[in-house]
Amino acid sequence: MKKLVAGGTGFIGGEIVRQLVQAGHEVKAIVREKSNLRNLAHLELERVTGDIRDKDAIKRALTGCDTFFLTAAYFAHWAPNPRLLYEVNVGGTRASLQAALEAGVERVVYTSTNNAIGAAAGETPANEEKEFNYWQTGDHYSMSKYIAENEARILAIKGLPVVFVNPTLVIGRGDLKPTPSGQMIIDVVNRNLPGYIDGGVNIVDVEDVARGHLLAAEKGRIGERYLLGNRNVSVREYIELIANVANVKAPKLKIPYKMAVALGKLFELQAAMTRKPPMVTASEVRIGRMREWYDCSKAIKELGFSQTPIEETIRKAIAWFRENNYLGRPKDA
Repeated sequence: MKKLVAGGTGFIGGEIVRQLVQAGHEVKAIVREKSNLRNLAHLELERVTGDIRDKDAIKRALTGCDTFFLTAAYFAHWAPNPRLLYEVNVGGTRASLQAALEAGVERVVYTSTNNAIGAAAGETPANEEKEFNYWQTGDHYSMSKYIAENEARILAIKGLPVVFVNPTLVIGRGDLKPTPSGQMIIDVVNRNLPGYIDGGVNIVDVEDVARGHLLAAEKGRIGERYLLGNRNVSVREYIELIANVANVKAPKLKIPYKMAVALGKLFELQAAMTRKPPMVTASEVRIGRMREWYDCSKAIKELGFSQTPIEETIRKAIAWFRENNYLGRPKDA
């Protein structure tokens, strides 16, 4: 039986497809008509055209498949039309998983996010039971993914054999778009980041996250969440790690919280005119201050989840961005 991956052209989905193919599985990947197919190049798989919001298309794609990896999502903390985040993340989840329920697949692995749980909001790392607390940030991505996960839980009650995985801040090779997490690395290396704020993040390698998905399909308990993350660091420490690996100067300016929120709003106003994503949004500043530190021991104990040292992951990410011409000449070179 085949494995179907929705979002297979994306950052996490592309790595899942690679690992499934390398493990000897037959794989189908759902692609949209205008998708960038670079992450699927040179891989033996079947491509089917479709959109996760189209239940009938997903149901057709599931023919002959026993496992469905739903990784497709609109991952952005700013969008010209925020409604699209809900149409894709909520509507797409509802339609795709309803198709999976009707198709009778044996296992679904749903890619959620740490943003659908709750931030630590203190020194003690949060775990899978932390109550969602991102409403106050006004972040449409976080709110749409929380609602989407609840849609998936409703279908789980109806009998959908779904396992939830919640990656933290994912970095590594193959970040074509790039994602907001990848863009931060690019901005630090290119010395476009003016400063940093108080806050904390949990960093994880995309290759580890993809392996976590395969392990969740094999060993995950139906209806359970598994945080896929690695090391908790402060925002300042993370930026310094990137700068040290890239051999550039790290920004030294610590931006006060209120000023950072104001800058985020200013960048958003500029983005509304240029239609280009802002360097940072006000919601990202609010999220960062909440300290996104997580206890990922459940995935380690139950799934056998392994974690690559983040210095190695940062090195791989920078090398990939450099090889693919995302990085310019550093300003202090």
